[in-house]
Amino acid sequence: MIEKNQSVADYFGCNVFSDTLMRERLPKNIYKSVMKTKKFGVALEQSVADVVANAMKDWAVEKGATHYTHWFHPMTGVTAEKHDSFISPTPDGNIILEFSGKELVKGEPDASSFPSGGLRATFEARGYTAWDPTSNAFIKDGTLYIPTAFCSYTGEILDKKTPLLRSMEVVSEQALRILKLFGNTTATRVTTTVGPEQEYFLVDKKYFDQREDLVITGRTLFGAKPPKGQELEDHYFGNIKQRVSDYMKDLDKELWKLGIFAKTKHNEVAPAQHELAPVFTTSNIAADHNQLTMEIMKKTALKHGLVCLLHEKPFAGVNGSGKHNNWSISSNDGQNLLDPGDTPQDNMQFLTFLCAIIKAVDEYAPLLRLSAASAGNDHRLGANEAPPAVISMFIGSELEGVIEALENGTAYKSNRNEEFEIGVDALPNFPKDSTDRNRTSPFAFTGNKFEFRMLGSADSISCTNTILNTIVAQILDEFATELEKADDFEKALKELLVKTIKKHKRIIFNGNGYSDEWLEEAEKRGLPNLTSTVDALPKYTDKKYVSMFEKFKVYSEKEIKSRTEILLENYSKVINIEALTMLDITKKQILPACIAYTKTLCDSAISKKTLGIDESVEKLMASKLSSLTAGIVNEVKALDEKVISAQDCKEGEEMARFYHDEVFTQMQTLRASVDECEMCVPEKDWPLPSYTKLLFTV
Repeated sequence: MIEKNQSVADYFGCNVFSDTLMRERLPKNIYKSVMKTKKFGVALEQSVADVVANAMKDWAVEKGATHYTHWFHPMTGVTAEKHDSFISPTPDGNIILEFSGKELVKGEPDASSFPSGGLRATFEARGYTAWDPTSNAFIKDGTLYIPTAFCSYTGEILDKKTPLLRSMEVVSEQALRILKLFGNTTATRVTTTVGPEQEYFLVDKKYFDQREDLVITGRTLFGAKPPKGQELEDHYFGNIKQRVSDYMKDLDKELWKLGIFAKTKHNEVAPAQHELAPVFTTSNIAADHNQLTMEIMKKTALKHGLVCLLHEKPFAGVNGSGKHNNWSISSNDGQNLLDPGDTPQDNMQFLTFLCAIIKAVDEYAPLLRLSAASAGNDHRLGANEAPPAVISMFIGSELEGVIEALENGTAYKSNRNEEFEIGVDALPNFPKDSTDRNRTSPFAFTGNKFEFRMLGSADSISCTNTILNTIVAQILDEFATELEKADDFEKALKELLVKTIKKHKRIIFNGNGYSDEWLEEAEKRGLPNLTSTVDALPKYTDKKYVSMFEKFKVYSEKEIKSRTEILLENYSKVINIEALTMLDITKKQILPACIAYTKTLCDSAISKKTLGIDESVEKLMASKLSSLTAGIVNEVKALDEKVISAQDCKEGEEMARFYHDEVFTQMQTLRASVDECEMCVPEKDWPLPSYTKLLFTV
């Protein structure tokens, strides 16, 4: 329990088996072994695990825990857990509380019911969870949660954590090779860090419960545009309503108790939309924390009579929700490798990493695009709250001037009249905020980090960061291999950077990514425009990408193919569920409401005519509504037929393409007619709470 006047510092991380707790509760030699594992990836001995497990158990029991669970990230996009109690029976019929190192390190959940993309047959049930000691255990709802990886009996990875951990090792290895070339002998590890900004909507639970579409799919499949949306721009950063403020305060407390660095909270652009942003932490922990954050956001909302919506586009006509993945890379000797620095050597090192990232994003743009591909995110990308589907990089006018000067072999003079020479080029002494912020760019440099803005709000950040780490590692490997053979490092470096800029500067665009002109320009530059999930996902299995992942042992070809199948199947299932939900609502709620109100109009017209009163208004309204209702009936029939036809398609890309081109298109047609009907029926007779109620009553 948190005391009323207790400070955040007193209870922050109180439910986490933190490094500080381990130092207090573990013998010195055991603590050192655990820290070596956390920092350097050294395997943990069984005897050490036994001591750690017992200390964890004692602490958890003191905090009221009765169970433990191996907590993992399967390919469902959400987390999974199976709870076991600490109790063991004694011969005299009593119990003792036990937890061994074996139980800590390894678990055996049933793997048959998780998505595997053909890696495992249904009858092949065995799977393993393996403790990830780099992410601290924590207590939630009376259970000790142990972050773990998840794999099949035959060793194929079935989760999102394992590839991320592998990619972090790979980028560290390759970045250290570059640092060594610059004379760095102190760095022994390089870490990628992430700060994922989380957008979300809050709606009143009583209205949520009346919307079958929200309950089943997380988004409104119908809904006429309200009189007011976000056009006044008055919600963004506006005064936070008391009910929402109370929710945010409770949310912060719950997150802080779990050691999650919740930092910033504010109103977002759309009505009823908000954002939470954490402090940066290592990619693996950031992924764990973000999954926890989404879970706690939903649970906390219910305590306030609210529902937290994490769908990328819960409401048509207003901004959807994204998750901005702020990514950086730093060494364990204190350097942010994306900070331009203050000395010529630091600046050249920064420029090397910058050019490597430019090349990585250009060559592997389809991988970044597909990392944000989902049925929900397809509604959002390219709209006025999210980047277009074309991957480009924003680096700001100052950095663009620097690389142009390097390419042309000229000196660069900063707009602050600062200049220093490195051979025939000059790099400015950049302040941290040397760039503007470009909200339309998918991949923007923001001072000492890159912000990947494409991710959808419900997405796990693991896939994106696995890909980002791996493609940067690939280019750093190429750079290091070339430079390590050079007799004259400075000359070879300059030639390499100039060559890289000339070939890959097409990916740099500092203008308005929403404009039609940019899409035309992007096509001229040869940049891919993968507008939908169905366009993007098949790129996963391109030979070039498979070769890279296999070289670094991040994924095998088999694992990549399985993930592609899982994601395509998920897309088809999501659209199918949405189509069936639309049909259910239309048949059981919309059509009866339209028919009933048409009858009311007709009865009124008959009554007026009997009394000799002009009934033309009722007749006109009844005629229009009757015509719209007939149209809806025809559109329902067409959607029914398309949903049935989809089942005849071959599973995978063919089926997903049919759902995209045929089923979803028909869903849009049906929605347009229903939304028009909503404007013809009184609110008291319409079966679904309106957008006005959903967006403006919290």
